[in-house]
Amino acid sequence: MSVRRLRTAACLITFVMLVCMARLAWIDLLPSRHASGSPAGGQRRPAGPLQLHSQSLRLDSGRGDFRDRSGLPLTGFSYRSLALFPLPSSASRGTGRDLSVLARIMGIGREELTKKLSALKSPEFWQDAGSGIPRRLSAAQERELAGLRIEGVAVLPFRARYPEGESGIQAIGYVSENPDRIRELYAKQLQKGKAALSDVTGGAGLELSLDKVLRGTGPSYARYFTDGGGAPLKGLDMTLTRPSTPLYPLQAVTTISLPLQRELERMARLEGLAKGAVVVLDVRNADIVAMVSMPSFNPLKLDGSLSGTENHGVKAFTPGSIFKLVTEAAALEAGVTSEGERFFCPGQYGRYGLSCWKEGGHGLVTLRQGLAQSCNIVFAGLAERLTPSQIRITADRLGLGKRVGWSLENGEAAGPLKGPLRLLWEEESGQVFRQGGTPGERSRGELARTGIGQQDVLASPLQAANLMVTLLHGGQVLEPRLLREIRYADGQLLARMPAHELESPYGRITPATAAALRKGMEAVVSGGTGRSLQRRSWQLAGKSGTAETGRPGQGNHQWFAGYGPVRSPRYAVAVLAENRPEGSPNQAARLFGSVMDALAAWEASGAERLP
Repeated sequence: MSVRRLRTAACLITFVMLVCMARLAWIDLLPSRHASGSPAGGQRRPAGPLQLHSQSLRLDSGRGDFRDRSGLPLTGFSYRSLALFPLPSSASRGTGRDLSVLARIMGIGREELTKKLSALKSPEFWQDAGSGIPRRLSAAQERELAGLRIEGVAVLPFRARYPEGESGIQAIGYVSENPDRIRELYAKQLQKGKAALSDVTGGAGLELSLDKVLRGTGPSYARYFTDGGGAPLKGLDMTLTRPSTPLYPLQAVTTISLPLQRELERMARLEGLAKGAVVVLDVRNADIVAMVSMPSFNPLKLDGSLSGTENHGVKAFTPGSIFKLVTEAAALEAGVTSEGERFFCPGQYGRYGLSCWKEGGHGLVTLRQGLAQSCNIVFAGLAERLTPSQIRITADRLGLGKRVGWSLENGEAAGPLKGPLRLLWEEESGQVFRQGGTPGERSRGELARTGIGQQDVLASPLQAANLMVTLLHGGQVLEPRLLREIRYADGQLLARMPAHELESPYGRITPATAAALRKGMEAVVSGGTGRSLQRRSWQLAGKSGTAETGRPGQGNHQWFAGYGPVRSPRYAVAVLAENRPEGSPNQAARLFGSVMDALAAWEASGAERLP
């Protein structure tokens, strides 16, 4: 071949390559049309014979994900689904045989498939009617679809936020479309085009408290290109676009054990807990290992009332006899009683309409026996020896009457995160006395009823479980933690949430007082109101409670809070069963025992060594 011919061939090849590169660049820089069908920028450009269009289908929001303490996913579940893109009626989709196979895979008739494809106005995933959730393809369906040649139909990866068939975890929360919240929180991003009113945002739990951190750098799309007439471009019809940075989406590592969480949810349903909560804390650092709230909810199918999304583990309820621990601590700290003091319980208090739960009374009992038998006469009498301030201050020292969940104040920082930040933002503080007036104005009757955990006293299951941790730490109050750290997608550490102590301006109770309360809780199980817990996997300690709701027909709230095993405590657990029929067995105590058995089995099996 002559040199001249070689030069001519080289020029021709170079020209073809330049044309291809220019065409690819032109396609990539074209404005995209999102799932709504309208081009970016809001104006539709007139279609011409040489003009290209693209339709975009969102595959992944780009939002950061949650993991449990062992790395198991709590959010972010990828699978493959069938995507359908609209084409003009004049365009040929494929052969009749291929369309018939597609119709069979989708479980519909050929005619129904034709109508469905013709009616498409924007790209969409194949989903069950009214579900809004793309259907997961089986391996067999994927193999069949791979052999078909149908225009505007593709198998694409889809990333679901929550797993199918599993109830939501209220502490994690949920996401939903909330244009008002987007306008309030992301006004600047809206102006710059970096946010849209259709974006999902956190609606509760960690999804809400960490929403700004989790948003990420943008979604991933499948872009389907057509020519000016709406016909697909052979070989250039589909591209996938993702954010360029490899650092996102972020991974938020929680303190929750997912297998344990699911097991305790199962147990709560089996026990028939219709409304209430189970909170499990690691006694070493107050980390939240599980937080079950009933009723449950489906995060993939939220109704307008958001039924079941409320986290009962952090709501405040009348605690009943659980609060007797505070009354005893206040009396011991004030020096108005001692462990050796004896009390006589005749069954009736003689004033304020108070009586003991046991008809005829308990007779002569020590302070420890009074706690073990949950004697109202003993603790109403102790409360009357105290001032309102002494009760309130002791409660504060023990982490009651205020929010105890892990938080950052202004000026603090955990890596790039800055306060104020509260992980359990829905947590209610509870109270000892009602708002208004001054503590010194409380009547003697109010004091007596407060001493037995009635009147205006409110506490949450989280606070009750944390009270157990506090007593096991000799009076040191820790902040229950739900999140340990946040990492980039490649594993690099972004921020760590160190364990916090919750200090009271009034200091702590003494270790001796904490020890006296622990001994009393051991007596609750060994010979008191918690005797039914004796034949469990571990030796247990704790305090039962039955509280009047104050609402006709609502029954009582039943409680049990405790820890185990006694000799080397590992877990603190609080169980609340709301609105139980008066006089019914303590459902909370029974469920507490089952939860402790599950924890003992979990430890013994070595299925997961909690760090």
